Amino acid sequence: MHADTAHIKPLKVADTACPLNAADPDRLPVMETFYSLQGEGFHQGKAAFFIRLAGCDVGCVWCDVKESWMAEGYPVLSATEIAHQAALHPARMAIITGGEPTLYDLRALCQALHQQGFRVHLETSGAHELVGDFDWICLSPKKFKSPLKSVCQQAHELKVVIYHRSDFAWAETHARQVTPACKLYLQPEWSRRERMTPLIIDYIQQHPQWELSLQLHKYVQIP
Repeated sequence: MHADTAHIKPLKVADTACPLNAADPDRLPVMETFYSLQGEGFHQGKAAFFIRLAGCDVGCVWCDVKESWMAEGYPVLSATEIAHQAALHPARMAIITGGEPTLYDLRALCQALHQQGFRVHLETSGAHELVGDFDWICLSPKKFKSPLKSVCQQAHELKVVIYHRSDFAWAETHARQVTPACKLYLQPEWSRRERMTPLIIDYIQQHPQWELSLQLHKYVQIP
């Protein structure tokens, strides 16, 4: 953990407290937005507008955006404002990420993005029920808070980060919870990529239902 993020702790949120923006579903805390390429999974290499919402109650120890765990201190924007920012760019793929975006009611944001002609993608740990109209759902489960069965059943893509050898068995456990149409990806944790990538390649050769996902954006040094 970097020194400047050592003080950051995940939110403590009771399941019954979701969504956090229930009082005003049109407004969301936004850590950052940026235009880049999707670096991981099925849509790797495609141009996309990223919407990183603030707030996370999962707290993965190898998270590389721990600043997103805090919900306070970031601008609160309306769905229309966010969609207008996205529409300034030519691509029509919007990726809602975090943090943990399922802490929020995302129906207004999805509607505003769809009105601007976007396909709306969601990246989630699956820790909370989905509230929104999504065109693509990438489920990346974390050991610190198990995904809900309902989210597993809705996922288009299962992306499991491999940090230890034991994570292969953990990945298979979740593969049994998604639908047969769900794409399956194994991705090395960035700090252990040199050690884990050869193991993943060997595993995929023996279990070809899986595919390799690499964090392309980190290799080419883009957001």
